[in-house]
Amino acid sequence: MTETRAAVLVESGRPGPYADSRPLEVATLRLDDPGPGELLVRVRAAGLCHSDLSVINGSRPRPLPMALGHEAAGEVVATGGGSEFEPGDHVTLAFVPACGHCPSCVGGRPALCAPGAVANRAGTLLGGGMRLSAADGTRPYHHLGVSAFAEYAVISARSAVKVDADLPPEIAALFGCAVLTGAGAALYGAQVEPGESVAVFGLGGVGLAALLAAKAAGAANLVAVDVVPGKLELARSLGATHVVKGGPDAVAEIRDLTGGGPEKAIETTGVVPVLKQAYEAVRPGGTAVTVGLPDPGDELSFPALGLVAEEKTLRGSYLGSCVPRRDVPRFIDMYRAGVLPVDALLSHRLTLDEVNEGFDRLHGGEAVRQVIML
Repeated sequence: MTETRAAVLVESGRPGPYADSRPLEVATLRLDDPGPGELLVRVRAAGLCHSDLSVINGSRPRPLPMALGHEAAGEVVATGGGSEFEPGDHVTLAFVPACGHCPSCVGGRPALCAPGAVANRAGTLLGGGMRLSAADGTRPYHHLGVSAFAEYAVISARSAVKVDADLPPEIAALFGCAVLTGAGAALYGAQVEPGESVAVFGLGGVGLAALLAAKAAGAANLVAVDVVPGKLELARSLGATHVVKGGPDAVAEIRDLTGGGPEKAIETTGVVPVLKQAYEAVRPGGTAVTVGLPDPGDELSFPALGLVAEEKTLRGSYLGSCVPRRDVPRFIDMYRAGVLPVDALLSHRLTLDEVNEGFDRLHGGEAVRQVIML
């Protein structure tokens, strides 16, 4: 049994500012020892993501109370046996615990792991168990198998990827979600080729990671789209050849800048009208990829004729269509080589007690990637 301070969501949908309404309560919880195939991890850094915010604001319902946080890095303290990990291993945590045995995992698409999806929706670990408990006897649910806004976490070993001990934890954490999702969307979802034009809609951590990866892949005309001027300037400094203020005229401007539309567009906001713009913007034969998570009740409509007459493609990409155990090391190598400078995404370092204020900043578009240092 281990005690840990953790940020627990007790009620979704509270109004902002969250600094006043305090939807996340930092409480001391008890962690059961890890079972077979599980790890006890001392969390060193955890990133704030819109996927957390969507649970806080209620647009993505989850069972409550829930200990939030899904993008993190830390050090293995103890194991329950049955895995290749040992105490002292440094790890980045991925938010889909891939079982390794279902058809999706066997087919090389662990982001679509069926048992992992069931566990994530239920708020349990991969094996179906829950390891958290509060002093009053309640058992908070796990968030995406990680629950990383905490000093310690018990996770499935299938959620962990070994990383080098010298990688700063606040950087290592980014590879668990922002970089996997964004860089993967560019390299695997959109399959950006040298010389292609690419538009990236939404310039948070995921969108800027996509922009960096598209640049690394050789995109020649790279258009960054957002409504926040500071993010547009940051995108320009990271290699965007053009920046476009989001709004009703964005599609026409993008088409003009790219001579009829980009070959690829990557949408990261989860806002359906923006997704529609991404699809409309690509040229005939082009591909629009979305990684944003819209409200479950949202629907998308567009003229179907273009799918055939213009041979356009619209596809989703979850976890960047990545294989974490393959791609986290690959992307770290790209970072070390200087071609994927994801440290530029880190805009704020927080304490655990500042978590609500951090989500105010994220909601207001004032941050790229904030990381809680633990």
